[in-house]
Amino acid sequence: MTVETISDTIHRLILNDGRQIVLVGTAHVSQNSVDEVQALIEQEQPDRICIELDKSRMKSKAEKNSWENMDIRKVIKEGRGFFLLANTALASFQKRMGAQTGTKPGDEILGAARYAKEHGIPLSLCDREIQTTFKRAWSKSSFWNKCKLLATLVSAVFSNEEISEAELEDLKKQDTLQAMMNEMAKELPTVKEVLIDERDQYLGRSIFEAKGNRKLAVIGAGHTNGVISTIGKLEKGEETPSLDSLCDIPRGGHAGKIAAYAIPLLIVAILVYGFATAGWDQGLRMFLLWIAVNCSCTFIATLASLAHPLNILACSVTAPFFALNPALGVGMLGGVLEVTFRKPKVKDFEGVNDDAMHLKGWYRNRILHALLVLLFSSVGSMFGTLVAFPVLISRL
Repeated sequence: MTVETISDTIHRLILNDGRQIVLVGTAHVSQNSVDEVQALIEQEQPDRICIELDKSRMKSKAEKNSWENMDIRKVIKEGRGFFLLANTALASFQKRMGAQTGTKPGDEILGAARYAKEHGIPLSLCDREIQTTFKRAWSKSSFWNKCKLLATLVSAVFSNEEISEAELEDLKKQDTLQAMMNEMAKELPTVKEVLIDERDQYLGRSIFEAKGNRKLAVIGAGHTNGVISTIGKLEKGEETPSLDSLCDIPRGGHAGKIAAYAIPLLIVAILVYGFATAGWDQGLRMFLLWIAVNCSCTFIATLASLAHPLNILACSVTAPFFALNPALGVGMLGGVLEVTFRKPKVKDFEGVNDDAMHLKGWYRNRILHALLVLLFSSVGSMFGTLVAFPVLISRL
């Protein structure tokens, strides 16, 4: 395979059998990327266009009423609330940057899709399903990395940092991107592996296997080197992960499972030991102390989310008991009750994307607010459980 570098963002891959793949690296929220993609498609006249998008995101971007068609209560009950929260946080961060430069996130990709449809060019959606990516990142992360990932998402939602068009263009340079990837690998190695490395392999194989002799692929600039490397390995016949293997959701590690059950069992063991050795009165005081600590932490966190008063009460009262059952979570209850007590209105569905760009919007919009309550109540109960350990042990 021969790689011809046309510019910092455009590479032409000439395979051994004569097929060509033109890779276009973009910043997703850059007007220059939109113009560059449009001009390049017209110039190259490819027989297939490949884009960094999956079916779910393509549908949500194409349908203006995608939020209206979503059953938020069902999503939370099925345990997909955190994945929806993560997706919304990332989308709002991109949209906020795009608003500063006058473009919508992914305009260059959607523009390529529209061009393909208008001119009858076959289109391939080459990215992995977003839910699969989030699930793999979550499953493969340690408890500490999960905490850092949540903190990163929250900071992305509430950040007011502005970025200029010039800075966005600078992000498309490979040396800058490589430095960012190296930094992410240090802080969140598993997340970097799933969000970047695995998707490099998925995109590379999808683009390589797509039909066509002159293909043009529009991808994020951060994936360019990885995609070129993957296609090079496939061209040489080297072993690379299959698309199916990259979509498997790994089971949680033994350490995570043990911790999930060990913590509640340890709390129960401490309480039982207190009853057995210190007598009924002391054991009862320890039990009430456990309830008080967990209830208080959950109450403070849920109050900070400005949940419905009855929801605050329900989450606070049930939190200690949810904490002792690994299969349940008080956050799920909080999210479902918030949607029940404060049913989303038409304006909430219509404004969810704009509201997600600002902190006030997360409190004002009833859909986003339910996700916020889910997050805060979960964190409050978890913190209460951690705080209760030393308090209970000190009473033995």
